[in-house]
Amino acid sequence: MRDVVHKIQTFNAGRDPERLAIKYKGMRSSPFVFLRATCHLFYSRLPDLPLLAEAPPVWCCGDLHLQNFGSYKGDNRLVYFDINDFDESALAPASWDLLRFLSSVLLGADSMEVKKAGALELCDAFLDAYRDTLAAGKAGWIERETASGLVGDLLDGLRGRQRPAFLDGRTELKGKQRQLRLDNGKALPVTDDQRERVTTLIDDFAKSRDDPDFYEVLDVARRIAGSGSLGVDRFVILVRGKGSPDGNYLLDLKEALPSSLLAHLDTPQPRWKSEAARVVDVQRRMQAVSMAFLHPVTFGERSFMLRDLQPSEDRVSLDASRSSPEAIAEVMRSMGRVVASAQLRSGGRDGSAIADELIDFGQAKWRKALLGAARDCAEQVGKDWAAYCAAYDDGAFSASAQCPAAAVPQTGADTPG
Repeated sequence: MRDVVHKIQTFNAGRDPERLAIKYKGMRSSPFVFLRATCHLFYSRLPDLPLLAEAPPVWCCGDLHLQNFGSYKGDNRLVYFDINDFDESALAPASWDLLRFLSSVLLGADSMEVKKAGALELCDAFLDAYRDTLAAGKAGWIERETASGLVGDLLDGLRGRQRPAFLDGRTELKGKQRQLRLDNGKALPVTDDQRERVTTLIDDFAKSRDDPDFYEVLDVARRIAGSGSLGVDRFVILVRGKGSPDGNYLLDLKEALPSSLLAHLDTPQPRWKSEAARVVDVQRRMQAVSMAFLHPVTFGERSFMLRDLQPSEDRVSLDASRSSPEAIAEVMRSMGRVVASAQLRSGGRDGSAIADELIDFGQAKWRKALLGAARDCAEQVGKDWAAYCAAYDDGAFSASAQCPAAAVPQTGADTPG
C-alpha cells in the first residue's frame, strides 16, 4: 500500500490543491476512474510480456481508454468521432495502447452494466475491427456519412447544437456581457495574478493572428475537467470572438507535461520544441482531421495547449441498460477502427512502423496473450485501487497529509497560472 500511496503523491506533487482534492475524491469512486487518473501507475505495472516490447513502434495516445474517444469539429468544419486526448502521447509499441484500452473495458464493465463475459466479448469486438483495419492497410475515418449505430446517433444529434445555447450552459449574462459561471462544477475562480498572466499569454498569442480583437479576454477561470490531468494548470477563457453576447468563444488553456510513458520506454523519441508541441503534433498525425483550433503556446519555460471549446464535443453513452449489447459492441468496433487508422495514418513518421509492418502485426498471433495481460492489468488496478481506498479513508490524501511539495500549487509568481 505504501508503494501505491507514495507513487500517487509523488506524481501529483505541486498540483493545484483544490482541484487535486476533486481528483482524489473521484479516484475513490471506482476502479475505472482510478485507472483513468493513474496512467503513470499503470505503466509502472506493465507485465513481463514479449509482445509489450516487440510490437512495432507506433504513435500512441498513451492514455487510451473508453472515455478518450469523442466527437469534435475538424478544421474542414465536419464533425468527427476520434481519439481526443494526447497528453501522454509517445512513440511506443503498438501493443501498449491496446493493453490500456482493453484493461479499461474490463474495469469499466460495471459502469456500463456489462457482465464479465460481456466485457470480454466487447474486447473481442474491438480487436476484430482493429486487426481487420490493419489487414486492409488503409486508414479510415468516422464522420456523419460513415458513422453507424450509437456513434452515428451521437454525430446526428450534434446538428442542432448552437453556440448561444452552449455559452448559456457555461456563462451567465450581466446585461449584454457574459461572464463565466462558477456554480456548475466546471470552473473555479482565479486569483488576480492568474488572471493577469493568462490574459498576457493570450494577448501575446493574439498579436500573431489575423484578427487579434477576436482574442480579447473577457473572463478567466480555473477549469475542472478530466481525471488524470486534474490539478495541472488549466483555464477556461471567455474571449470576445465574433462579438458579445452570442458570438463569444470559450478557449481551453492546459499545461503540457512530459508523458508518463517515457520512464518505461526504450524507444528513441524525437526532440520536440516543447511538450505542447509534442501533444499537438502527435494529435495532428493521428487524428483523421485536426480540431478546428489547436495551438501549442509557450510562456517562459512552460508550454500549453490552446484550443477552443466546441458545442460539438461529446462522448457516446455506454450503458447496457439503455442500449443493446450489440449496439455497444458496434461502438467498440468503431473504436478499434479508429485506433488502427491512427496508427496507419501516422506510420513512417519519426521512427514509427510503416503500413507493411502494421499489416504483419495485425496478422500475428498475439490476441490470447494480450487479453491475458489485460486481465492481469485489470486485476492489478483493482488491487491498487483497494489500497488507495484504504489510504484515502485513513486521510493519507487529505490536504494536511500531503508532502510540502504537493501542497504548493504550480501557480507561482513566475508562472502564468
